[in-house]
Amino acid sequence: MTIATPAPTPDPPSLDLERFLPYRISVLSNRISSNIARVYGERYGMAVTEWRVMAVLALYPGLSAGEVSERTAMDKVAVSRAVARLLERGFIQRETHGDDRRRSVLHLTPAGVEVYQVVAPMVLECERRLLAPFSEDEQRLLNRLIDRLAAEGLPSMTGR
Repeated sequence: MTIATPAPTPDPPSLDLERFLPYRISVLSNRISSNIARVYGERYGMAVTEWRVMAVLALYPGLSAGEVSERTAMDKVAVSRAVARLLERGFIQRETHGDDRRRSVLHLTPAGVEVYQVVAPMVLECERRLLAPFSEDEQRLLNRLIDRLAAEGLPSMTGR
């Protein structure tokens, strides 16, 4: 009678985080956001989530907190906290939607518009410095690749 030798256990796949694109994008995003946050954080005491809510409402006034969350891919709880802080500071206001009394929408207040008008050029300058090592052609290519990842890569990754 012979005893069967068990098959060797395969080695687990090696995950090199330093080359794993989702990790690299996340780390880069966090570092960029932290650097940009210094610009408005020192002057206005705002966190990243608060600035993102303000920036979205400047471009898309009248969104609900849930819509802000969807547009920014930020957690609903984080958006809710940011909205509460911005309401408290008088940078945004909440109104009942005209057609649907159950729905509330958000708008920048005049103070919020003023902050946005000061901070937006500052963060655009940060972006300009970030992209300075790239030629204009490389910057256009980078934007096209990011757009393509969002339009094609992400849906195929999630199966949608």
